[in-house]
Amino acid sequence: MTAHGRSKALIAGTSHAKACPVTTSAPVLVRDAALAYLRWGDVQAGRVAVLLHGVGGSRESWGDALSGSGRAIAGAGVCAVAVDLPGYGHTPALARCDMAAMAQRVQALLEQLQERGAARIALVGHSMGGMVAQELMAQQAPAAVKALVLLATSPAFGKADGAWQRDYLAQRLAPLDAGQGMGAIAPGLARGMASPLAPHEAVARAAVLMGAVPEATYRSALHALVGFDRREALARLAVPVLCIAGADDRNAPPAVMKHMAQRITQAHYHCLPGVGHLAHMEAPQQVNPLLVDFLQSTL
Repeated sequence: MTAHGRSKALIAGTSHAKACPVTTSAPVLVRDAALAYLRWGDVQAGRVAVLLHGVGGSRESWGDALSGSGRAIAGAGVCAVAVDLPGYGHTPALARCDMAAMAQRVQALLEQLQERGAARIALVGHSMGGMVAQELMAQQAPAAVKALVLLATSPAFGKADGAWQRDYLAQRLAPLDAGQGMGAIAPGLARGMASPLAPHEAVARAAVLMGAVPEATYRSALHALVGFDRREALARLAVPVLCIAGADDRNAPPAVMKHMAQRITQAHYHCLPGVGHLAHMEAPQQVNPLLVDFLQSTL
């Protein structure tokens, strides 16, 4: 089966029963926007959560087959908008892919959502998506953004000397340079990111999602990651922030996320036991209630 076929099969897969306690209508795919997105609920209701995925994801990481987060959020009365970042899913790639350029595209989408009725917006970012959210807030902190969720992410990538970043890129790109495709490397990547306690089915579905990411997009995203550093901007965040870490996360360790939360004035920190980097896909029954409670209280 091709990567595209695997992606279609994943989208059609069975959902996590515990992740979707409230029944809502099927999500709507919107392609005529600054970023393509899946939408649960009505933007015109005013409260919108914009969900930003990680390097190995897409809009579908928030869908029924993987986490059920979009449906859970919409079931609580907040419209959920799960985007495809540039180069992913139905969103064209950028000529120049870095955090600043991705943040600018998110900002363009927020402006479009405001035109359609979004009055109060929260950004929910997983891994790279959390970095994109931080970049956007550091650039201009849009007035409509009233809350921020940082899920399994960090305020900087690597160390100041750049050696760690170079080693990281070399290790991640070596299999691709040797001719292996995304489908071949995805299962190992997913297992390495997830907790040893993560359900096998959840890790397998995450691997299918990663395997469907275009190789060129994956390469560009990794290069964008290694230049990211917004630690100095944390103290300037002027909205409530929910920081969620997985106790078994080796990519965004809980100690890093706890320290990040301590530098944010209005931060709330949660560390989830037995959860790795793919937190919302590994343990939606733990993550989704946190998202819902936070969004209901801040939007």
